[in-house]
Amino acid sequence: MIVIQRILLTLFILPSLALADSSAIDKVYHPYVQPLEREIEWRMIAADDEQVHRLGLGKSFSDRLFIEAYLIAKDEKHGDFSLTAYELEAKWQLTEQGEYSADWGIIVELEKQKSINAWELAAGLLIEKEWGRWVGTANLWGIYEWGEDQDDEVESVLALQARYRYSRFIEPAIEFYSGENTRGLGPVLMGDIRMGRGKKLHWEVGAIIGLDSKTPDNTWRLLTEFEF
Repeated sequence: MIVIQRILLTLFILPSLALADSSAIDKVYHPYVQPLEREIEWRMIAADDEQVHRLGLGKSFSDRLFIEAYLIAKDEKHGDFSLTAYELEAKWQLTEQGEYSADWGIIVELEKQKSINAWELAAGLLIEKEWGRWVGTANLWGIYEWGEDQDDEVESVLALQARYRYSRFIEPAIEFYSGENTRGLGPVLMGDIRMGRGKKLHWEVGAIIGLDSKTPDNTWRLLTEFEF
């Protein structure tokens, strides 16, 4: 636990020096890994006439390690849809579910821009705790950017989610995001659709409202994950 406390302290004191066009609004990650899981994921973040799409293919390599690769594309307001980056992601489940008062995980992402020699390395601490039907999740990120045509920069990001387990088909939630250029809060709906033995479609729809002048007034986030 001392190591975890140090990680938390480091993430909170990291200076927020993000690029001007970056946004902290994205997926909220949970710290769990399912053995033998395979997944196809698509998610989209839309704000200010720009859409960012991620298409991922992932697989668990043990009951603690899950790795996923992404293609990232942007769709600008004038219809210029193009592939912009590649990303590799690894998630480790640190504790058994219910072993401690909260469940813990770590995630690491490496992103490479397609057209220039620019990189981004992100490490996040994933925390989740249950209170009856309520589930609280926190993602604490430290992000480092470097490469061609940009200064080396460090950013810290916080993402919070409070979710009510109404049923497996639909779960309402509220999410909060904070970064150098982002302060957002809004409702999210999510749920699971069973599609046979070992197959499931998970969906999420959220509308995040900007809380300051740097954040778009409205940011939509959509996600689907097909697990098989």
